[in-house]
Amino acid sequence: MSTDIYGCIEVRHPCADEDWYEWEPWQRAMDLSPLYSGQDYAAFGCFFGVRDYAGWEPLAAGRGLPADASTAIREEFEQAKALDAAVNSPTWVSWEELDQADLGLSPEGVRGVLIAREGDTPSIEARYVVRDQWPTEFVERHGAPPLGVSPLGAPYGEWASGATRFCYQRFTRRDVLGPGTGWEHVFAVMRALAGRFGGSGVRLVVYFD
Repeated sequence: MSTDIYGCIEVRHPCADEDWYEWEPWQRAMDLSPLYSGQDYAAFGCFFGVRDYAGWEPLAAGRGLPADASTAIREEFEQAKALDAAVNSPTWVSWEELDQADLGLSPEGVRGVLIAREGDTPSIEARYVVRDQWPTEFVERHGAPPLGVSPLGAPYGEWASGATRFCYQRFTRRDVLGPGTGWEHVFAVMRALAGRFGGSGVRLVVYFD
């Protein structure tokens, strides 16, 4: 069964700590969709520890909804949970944390990732995480990579076989959260909002089903 992500970007009003301020400190600013509507489990795992097949050290796993979450996202989550028991793993991350994250970090023990792209459509691809041996499922489908008998010391590179192109490359946070992944649109909005509300005053609140 597939897993989808839902949520929104929230902002904290700059005057929320003033005596005269009587509204919710955190307010819903924008839905996650349509900024991001993908289903990349590598990103879910790297970000939030959900579907973490690669073994990332997640940026923000299992935090639950913020204690001061806006009424809008809290009601949305509770309604979704009441309708579907599969709704799970609410959590959040601030722009300050994202802005300071080391995007060059790789999962422990992972040497790289094999990517197989069929035809001329870059969006149609399969990824295989590489540890100390070439992944069995890759070898059975495509044969052993022409890079050596094992990943130990094998160079990164590209090659083709028929209509399928292959790439063996490092596997970092940047590969699953950086430009071209769809997350750059979310980050651009959060970065812009941080100019008004500060890095700790902008956060992404999400849940899954």
